[in-house]
Amino acid sequence: MKIIKYKKKRNGQYELELESGNSFCLYEEVILAFELLLKKEIDDSEKEKIMLLNQEYDVYYVALKALKSRFRSVKELKDYLIKKEYPVEYVDKAVSKLLKQGYLDDVSFAKAYINQQIITTSKGPRKIEKELLSKGVSSDIIYREMVVFTKEEQVEKITKVANRLIRSNRSRGGAVLKKKISNDLMNLGYDSSIIQEVFSTLDFGDTSDIAKKEYEKIYRRLSRKYSGVQLEYKIKEKLYQKGLYYED
Repeated sequence: MKIIKYKKKRNGQYELELESGNSFCLYEEVILAFELLLKKEIDDSEKEKIMLLNQEYDVYYVALKALKSRFRSVKELKDYLIKKEYPVEYVDKAVSKLLKQGYLDDVSFAKAYINQQIITTSKGPRKIEKELLSKGVSSDIIYREMVVFTKEEQVEKITKVANRLIRSNRSRGGAVLKKKISNDLMNLGYDSSIIQEVFSTLDFGDTSDIAKKEYEKIYRRLSRKYSGVQLEYKIKEKLYQKGLYYED
């Protein structure tokens, strides 16, 4: 097979046109590896080797492009490439090359991920740790890098989230409201000890207005079905479930 023309493409590849009229694209590294600028003819056996090496570079450049679009852990990148059905051996080679070149690094990834989550979300340390573990980052790396999420920052975030939830509350009060906010914060990944420390400084407010409004709302709903002492009992039961108490 005789090569009669080279045409440079936008993606860093060259299109090679053969005398037969067929054409295929190769990366520059492959062209240089097989000295195709000097050697104008290739046989079927050599073409097969050329295409295999080209696929290897294809996996590498797809991986590099994926890293440029967003930072990824080693596991995330491997999963991304395997999902594209590339051979595992080529995926491993690409990942190994990117690790050596410094484009791929779980330590740097963990640093960036933790800082981004601290700045842009309300997540606590435990939730961030869980997410990093799911991305294949080792617990040792996570433990070392999580020190940037100081107790002071956690207190500040817990206070902000708790105050927002207190302000937005319209139907709960007292112990029930406090328990709900505590559960919400633990689901966000904060330790209960720090949550309770912050709670001791917060004002959960006077619940009498909330209780009155809830009483009236429940009364309107239940008075269609109950009356007298039974109605009062049912209303107080519903209020208690919300952590509220009201006497008319």
